Amino acid sequence: MGLQSPNSTLWLVLVWAALLCSVCHGKFVVEKNSLKVTAPSDIKGTYECAIGNFGVPQYGGTMVGVVAYPKANRKACKSFDDFVTSYKAKPGSLPTFLLIDRGDCFFTKKAWNAQNSGAAAILVADDKTEPLITMDTPEESGNTDYLENITIPSALITKSFGDKLKKAIDNSDMVNVNLDWTESLPHPDERVEYEFWTNSNDECGPKCDSQIDFVKSFKGAAQILEKKGYTQFTPHYITWYCPDSFILSKQCKSQCINHGRYCAPDPEQDFSKGYDGKDVVVQNLRQACVYKVAKENGKPWLWWDYVTDFAIRCPMKEKKYTKECADGVFKSLGLDHKAIDKCISDPDADKENPVLKAEQDAQIGKGSRGDITILPTLVINNRQYRGKLDKGAVLKAICAGFRETTEPAVCLSEGIQTNECLENNGGCWQDKAANISACKDTFRGRVCECPIVKGVQFVGDGYNHCEASGSGRCEINNGGCWKETRHGRSYSACTNDGCKCPDGFKGDGVHKCEDIDECKERTACQCKECKCKNTWGSFLCGCSGGLLYMKEHDTCISKNAATEVGWNFLWVIFFGLVAAGIAGYAVYKYRIRRYMDSEIRAIMAQYMPLDNQGEFQNHSHHIEL
Repeated sequence: MGLQSPNSTLWLVLVWAALLCSVCHGKFVVEKNSLKVTAPSDIKGTYECAIGNFGVPQYGGTMVGVVAYPKANRKACKSFDDFVTSYKAKPGSLPTFLLIDRGDCFFTKKAWNAQNSGAAAILVADDKTEPLITMDTPEESGNTDYLENITIPSALITKSFGDKLKKAIDNSDMVNVNLDWTESLPHPDERVEYEFWTNSNDECGPKCDSQIDFVKSFKGAAQILEKKGYTQFTPHYITWYCPDSFILSKQCKSQCINHGRYCAPDPEQDFSKGYDGKDVVVQNLRQACVYKVAKENGKPWLWWDYVTDFAIRCPMKEKKYTKECADGVFKSLGLDHKAIDKCISDPDADKENPVLKAEQDAQIGKGSRGDITILPTLVINNRQYRGKLDKGAVLKAICAGFRETTEPAVCLSEGIQTNECLENNGGCWQDKAANISACKDTFRGRVCECPIVKGVQFVGDGYNHCEASGSGRCEINNGGCWKETRHGRSYSACTNDGCKCPDGFKGDGVHKCEDIDECKERTACQCKECKCKNTWGSFLCGCSGGLLYMKEHDTCISKNAATEVGWNFLWVIFFGLVAAGIAGYAVYKYRIRRYMDSEIRAIMAQYMPLDNQGEFQNHSHHIEL
């Protein structure tokens, strides 16, 4: 990288001023986690702290530890080995959270020295009264290899809270704290939406190197999550505009496209050599168009392939950061270069580019996200990620964005989280005989929830009790009810309404059902001639003297008597039917006779003399007198 000229330095200052003005109506959001003090009692409570943009925050999890404040090297700008001091926790003791003062060196240097001393986390106390800020990685030259090796989480705390912790430690109090990241990322549903704000520039030092290293390492996991619908990924690119008074300047023309609308700083920060800022803008636009075209064709994950291959095949150092090299990558990946060129349009045109205009609009913070001012920036579920840009750390953060019990299998792998159900079943209910458990492993920890097995819902509190419910409950471990088989006969207490001992048994129906001795309890086979023998679940009853037992009446009768009764019964039925037939015939004859008599009288009446009819009438009157 060449030396900067005064003009280039002035230009960079103006460019950054333009950037700040472009987002001045937005806001920068400090991402926070919770710190809970559990002892001593006088400072017990919950406090906010700002997540550092390095190390590995335990998104979705918690850490418990004891705070220590060094007696020397309190700003941790030197190695603690120089002071023969170690903060590595002894076996069986809580991890150490090292409290460090702000100032004199980079935040990352403090974290690195604290990590090497054995601390599990670092708390940086601000040295002045002000709102919390985000501790970022430095734009430093020299040896910065240690940045990628910082793994402990870090947090900035306010000066007033730091003073409370120091006072308690000076009083020899044990300060127990709980660092909590469980709500640092929203986790509303079964899909995570995340964005990666990046840059195609590969000559900007450690940050550029970390970006491309991350893309290469995370590509496989990102593509699997995207293809299976677990995530929705969107890449973004930061650009800014050239101030109006500089649009016609040499610097603006070399750093911007579309007449100063979209600009990027010079990769080498030297206008006299190498690639220009406008080359970076065009390549950023090309990458954005690759994503746009690939998404329209239902394959948005091809963006990862293109960016990875371009970084490998077309680096600035080898003078291959060109359109021709990009076209070669398009061809090898089967991308539609005509559609991509159409999306890029004409960089020299005095008009807006829809893709880059959308990128500038997206840069402004909306809702809880805040403005994008740090490059690179990862946004997960509309919340800015803070921490090391590392495959494992980022995957943990993405996994923390899923609603509990909806995480993909990759989030539950051993390298990502610990399966709490493996030890004592997580303290949840289980049926060892049926191999059924209410413990469900999630990225954020286990939950005790009664399961659904073979379409049958178990109900209960999930901790002490779960039982199958519904019509199919008896198909699953007999519904948790008693069941036993003896001598080829099986009895079950399972019913659709619960566990109830079957007839012939008594008990709770769950753990035990005992046979009822009907003979001993005199509930059956109690007639004088009866002989009772108890069986499992029932009884046998016989009769002495060749008698026949009638269970319905619990009595014994003679076999011959039974036969005679049967024949007499048949004779009664026979004679009854005969009598019914005779009676029916008599009724029939009587009705026919009456009908015939009435017909004959009617016919004779037509031929009788009128005087006879009159006599009949007079006779009738006489009777009435």
